[in-house]
Amino acid sequence: MSKIEKLIKELLLEIGENPDREGLLKTPERVAKSYKTLFSGYNIDPASVITVFDDEKYDEMIVVKDIEFYSFCEHHMLPFFGKAHIGYIPNGKIVGLSKIPRIVDIFSRRLQNQERITQQVATCLMELLQPKGVGVILESKHLCMMARGVEKQNSVVRTSAMKGIFKEKDNTRAEFLELIK
Repeated sequence: MSKIEKLIKELLLEIGENPDREGLLKTPERVAKSYKTLFSGYNIDPASVITVFDDEKYDEMIVVKDIEFYSFCEHHMLPFFGKAHIGYIPNGKIVGLSKIPRIVDIFSRRLQNQERITQQVATCLMELLQPKGVGVILESKHLCMMARGVEKQNSVVRTSAMKGIFKEKDNTRAEFLELIK
């Protein structure tokens, strides 16, 4: 933490600020603490948070939608944030529902791009649950597009990853898309 604090103090100097003025005295410490949470996904193996229930007979689609997430663009280190919508069709195994948002958090709390988070969540669920299929859609706003660059305030980026039956069967994909509307 002390190394991050030192680097933040140097950064404040480089942008022309005085890190010793009253409002900034504790900023390096606060930033270091916030980075511990914001980038905590590097230290967690998704398999360690999953509770899988075997021998389940449920074979219809399970959807968790409107999962809030926050991440940081790896290109500009600016936040992007939005909602994830995730569905899967079990193949004898289900997962505790609270674990799906935890998986989103693990991958989003790293320097990222939205496309990669989408694929990582889908791949993780396919590997851990071995379902018939998985669908993941992320929609978010990117501060790197809003506060700099093109400066478009109302742009929403949507990415999707369809695996298994969600990719192979149009009607399964259509059902998922209808359920997350």
